Amino acid sequence: MTSIREQVYAYVKKKYKAKPEYLWSRFPGYAVFRHADNRKWFGLIMDVPYEKLDLPGEGLADILNIKVEDPFYADMLVQQEGFLRGYHLTKGNWISILLDGTVPLEQVCRMIDEGYLATASKKEKQKNRPPKEWLVPANPAYYDIEHAFDEQKEIDWKQGKGIRKGDTVYLYAAAPVSAILYKCKVTQTDIPFSYEDKNPTISALMKVRLQKRYAPKKFPFSVLKETYGIGAVRGPRGIPGALSAALKK
Repeated sequence: MTSIREQVYAYVKKKYKAKPEYLWSRFPGYAVFRHADNRKWFGLIMDVPYEKLDLPGEGLADILNIKVEDPFYADMLVQQEGFLRGYHLTKGNWISILLDGTVPLEQVCRMIDEGYLATASKKEKQKNRPPKEWLVPANPAYYDIEHAFDEQKEIDWKQGKGIRKGDTVYLYAAAPVSAILYKCKVTQTDIPFSYEDKNPTISALMKVRLQKRYAPKKFPFSVLKETYGIGAVRGPRGIPGALSAALKK
């Protein structure tokens, strides 16, 4: 039967193309996983005596050390069975996960993914981040946004910095409409395009597919400001969780 340690090795190799590196002759059971670009560790597997972990049992326990970005999340995890404060890695919100079946493999793999992002370079974090929601302005003076999807469900749009395929954009029509009109999914990015005028300048396009329409009175600027604290919509920006929830109803 394949051990959980071996299953972790297989998961990391398949998803992140990383192999275990054995760095210490005194500890042949210790192995680290590194990022290819910044060479930082994103995981450390160790075999540690149960007694050193203050756990009942004899012999050695396989553990996986990973870093968690949110200290409050780390505090929550270590209250659960199978999670411990980082063994020999007490700084920077490292935690240890028992690889004895207490924590299901699926959850172990999710934690590896979190540890990978927590230790990744800025470029790698952007590449591997989960889909994001954006509020994107549209100026009726330059584009007939109110009729943008009358004849087709997918259109080209000016690509905003940081927006990626798979993200969700809510198109906000500026004055005189001053309201969110559409929810769209980004289906393609980095489409070459060059346009320059005294006002709009466009260097790349993205494709957005219509998912939902909103009546102008549903999310006007007055509601965005008074209820959700959005003072202006001048460029692509993230949206508050409360607004995200309301837009999905």
